[in-house]
Order: sequence, then C-alpha cells, then structure tokens
Amino acid sequence: MKIRPRVWLVLPPLVFLALFYFFPLAGIFSVSFFPAEGQSTARLLKLFQSGRYLGVLFFTTWQAALSTLATLILALPCAYVFARFDFKGKRILQSITTVPFVLPTVVTAAGFQALLGPRGIFNSMAAQLFSTHAPLINIDHTIWFVLLAHVFYNYTIVLRIVSAFWSQMPRNVIEAGRMLGASGIRIFFSITLPLLLPAITAASLLTFMFCFTSFGVVLILGGPRLATVEVEIYRQALHLFNLPLAAALSLVQIVFTFGLMFGYTRLERRCSVSLIGDGGRVVSAAARGWKAKLFVRGNVALMLLLLGAPLAALLVRSISTENGLSLVYFAALLENKAQSILYVPPVNAVLNSLTYAFAATVIALLLGICSAAYLKTPGGKTAGLLDPLLMLPLATSAVTLGFGFIVALDAPPLDIRTSPILPAIAHALVAFPFVIRSLLPAWRSIPPRLREAAAVLGASPPIVWRTVDWPVIRRAMAVGAVFAFAVSMGEFGASVFVVRPDTPTMPLAIFRFLSHPGPLNYGRAMAMSTLLMLITAIGFMLIEWRTARARGTAHAAA
Repeated sequence: MKIRPRVWLVLPPLVFLALFYFFPLAGIFSVSFFPAEGQSTARLLKLFQSGRYLGVLFFTTWQAALSTLATLILALPCAYVFARFDFKGKRILQSITTVPFVLPTVVTAAGFQALLGPRGIFNSMAAQLFSTHAPLINIDHTIWFVLLAHVFYNYTIVLRIVSAFWSQMPRNVIEAGRMLGASGIRIFFSITLPLLLPAITAASLLTFMFCFTSFGVVLILGGPRLATVEVEIYRQALHLFNLPLAAALSLVQIVFTFGLMFGYTRLERRCSVSLIGDGGRVVSAAARGWKAKLFVRGNVALMLLLLGAPLAALLVRSISTENGLSLVYFAALLENKAQSILYVPPVNAVLNSLTYAFAATVIALLLGICSAAYLKTPGGKTAGLLDPLLMLPLATSAVTLGFGFIVALDAPPLDIRTSPILPAIAHALVAFPFVIRSLLPAWRSIPPRLREAAAVLGASPPIVWRTVDWPVIRRAMAVGAVFAFAVSMGEFGASVFVVRPDTPTMPLAIFRFLSHPGPLNYGRAMAMSTLLMLITAIGFMLIEWRTARARGTAHAAA
C-alpha cells in the first residue's frame, strides 16, 4: 500500500511519541501489575491500605483545591480591571504577568526562600529592627509557603484566560439589565457570572492540574513533612527504590491528569485564549471617579507586590553578603574550591543546561514543524484524533515521564538511561507540544487561495513555501523555539531522573545548593536562580514584543 506524501510528515512525531511516551508509560503499567520475579503485586495494596499513602493523595488534592481557590480570589478582581479599564502601562504589565508562569519551579521556590525564608529579606530586616534571632514570619516547610508559591505561579492563568474572555463579553446584555433596574450585584450574579463560568472553570481546571502535579515547589518549600503525589513518586523511586509503589502512584496521577486535561480541552474550545498575547482588540475605558481609580490602582499594586516581590528578593539576595552588596556569589559559580572528584563546578551546570536546551529546541522544532504541517488543514477524523494525541505529554507530569524513562529504557535496543542525549529527548517531549500550538494558528491563518494563486502563476512547491508560508510562520517558529528553549532550561521534574550526577542542569544545581547548609551554597543558589530567571524572562518578553508587533501590523493592515 502506497503511503500518501502528507502522511510522511506525521510519522516522525508519532514514532517519537511511541518510543519516548507510550513505551515508558507501558513500562510503568508493567512494573505496577506485572512485577519482576521475587516481587509481589501485594505491595500495590499499600497504596489503598496504608494511611500514609491515602494521606498523600488527600493532601495532593486538597492543597491543589485550596491553591486554586486562593488564586481565583486574588486574580479575578484584577482580571476585571484588565478587561474593563484602560490605564497607563497596561500592555507592559500584561507582559510582566506572564513571566512568573514560565519561570522554572525551582526559581519560584528560591524566590520565596529569598523573600520569606528564615534567611530571607523580610526576616533579616525584622531581625535588625527588633534585635531578634528568631524569624518573625516562620512559614518555612509549611503549607502556607506552598500556597503562596502556587498563587504566584498560576496567577497569570486566571488573569489571562478570564480577562480576555471578559473583555469580549457583549455589553448590551449588561446595559439591558441596568435599564430594567437590576443592581450591580444582581447583574453580576445573574448575567456576568453565568457568561464567565466557562472561562473561570477552564482556568480553575488548568490551575488545579498544575497544583496537583506540583513538584519543585513542594519539594523545596514543603520540606520532608509535606509530599504531593509527584514528590512521593520521586522519593519512592530514587530514595527507597520501591518501583512498584512509585509506578502505582504514577498511574493514579495519570488518571487524574488525563481526566482534568479532557475537561479542560472541552471547555477550552468555548473560550480559547492564549497565555501569550491578548488575542485581539479590547474595548476598555479609563477609570472615572475616585472609587474606580482606587479599585484599579489597588489591584495593580497587589498584583505587582505578589508577583514582583519574590523576584526582586531573589535578585537582592544574590548580591547581598555579610560585607554588603557584591557579585561574589556570581563569581563563585566559576570556582571549584572543593577540589572533589564528585564536585561539579556550577558553571558546568550552566553549560549543561544550555547544551540540553539547544538540542531539545532543535528536536522540538523538527517534531513541531512536521506535526503542524500535517494538522494545518482543519477537519477530518485523522487530524481530529492526532491533535489531542500529540498534546498528551502536556497532560502527563514530568516526574512520571522521567520515572517511565528509567523503568523502560534499560534494555536493548533502547538502553539509553545513561546516554547524554536522554535529557534533551525528555525536555523535547515536554516542549514540542508548545511548538505545535505556536505554529498552528499562524499556519492556519494563511488563506489557501494565496497558495493556489502562486501555483497558477507557475510557482513550484518550494517557491510557494518560501514566498507564502515562510514569511508568516517564521515568527511563530521563533516563538515556539523560545518556548522550547525556556521549557528545557527550567525543566526539573524529569531531569531528576534522567540527568546524570556528573552533568547536572541549572535547576538541579539550584536544588543541590538549597539542600546543603552554608551561606556560600545559599548565595550560589540565589545567583544561579537569578541567571535562570533573567534568561527565561528575557525570552518571554521577546515573545510578547514580537506578538504585539505582529498584532499591531495586522491591525494596521486591516
């Protein structure tokens, strides 16, 4: 049977998923229900019989629910401000709000350690002010630390999705309610809230899923007493070597996350909003009256405090020493004072991250371009099935993927557990769905008649590609590349399983520094986190700038 030329495009992504997604998941399933000789499936019953593991599942669920509720309470008023009011610096603030969401989790955790930790800026200032050695705010290794970090991390999800949907809501319905004498509160609960419910539910599901699969934040800020399913998988697999139990926990998490992603994708079709760019023109007006101005300024100030304080604290702590401000911690990243065989200089971790990120970006771009080229023509059962299939890595936690790699990729012909290319493959698996989502809207925006007109005029397919497709998709490709690069630079969950001890990445080095006592280790963690934060922030600020520029050009042409 002859394969159509278009089908060859989607074969590389499908083979990649088969080898590095479905095969590792099948390995987890095999370890859970078909244990090796000498082992027993009875160990799986611990998951449902032991109060400890039921407690882990319960804690994972309720902390995710509480984090989602706190994020909604703090972000919804600001979503209204961005949807209905126009004020100076609004577009810049929209760009800034994206940065916390795309930051690596270890950087987020380091930022809150720098702000509110025992040696953080707040407690250090309080100690000098009140002449005390005990921390004034002692929330280290408590649920409150985790909740704050989760709100910081997911604030922009609610803000972007709900504000974009809110801004496009028809105002004539609200005006009709006012003309009929309804109060503002009744209009909100009777008209506005029902219309907003799909967007709020979609944002809540996405936030809940990210909090449910939280790893780096809970591992660093929660300490040994707090453990989500992700953290427990990590401890069971790497610390206790209890692979059947780790696999069982992974299966439970897969069921949860697949269900959440299924619900989110159904709602996302009704309120499709990108986290990069606001997607179109927004009709808004300046705040009038002192109450409206106070409401706008108060919410913007709260947002800047919540999102900006940890990042500013991280920067300050990275240059603060006992002798004043200095770059000594950044300089220490280049030194190897320990002279140990097992010691890896921090600068090597930076080079390792850059190497893995470049390799992962190339792989993700190749897979994303092939996938988007196949999916660019909407419609058809095959495309309708492949689109969500290629998005499956986004619905699976990185810790589960990393665990699947060490379980399944340990025998020929895929015995690559110690291969230096495995981290790049793992990072590309997480990143290439972002490339697809970046390319598809741009590719689908090209009218088919342009290609047809070029062909009628005698242009060959390569010339049609170069003159019609390439000028449109190259910006989207740049966005996808930055996404893939940043995802790889900050990837932590899978890296703890697949990265070799002698080639750590920046997030792993930060975690090591935070895990060891001493001011030098703490300072190095802050310095490396600052570098990682700046790399990620600059990349996504460029995405926002290019997106806004392209949108402005399109509006001018219209």
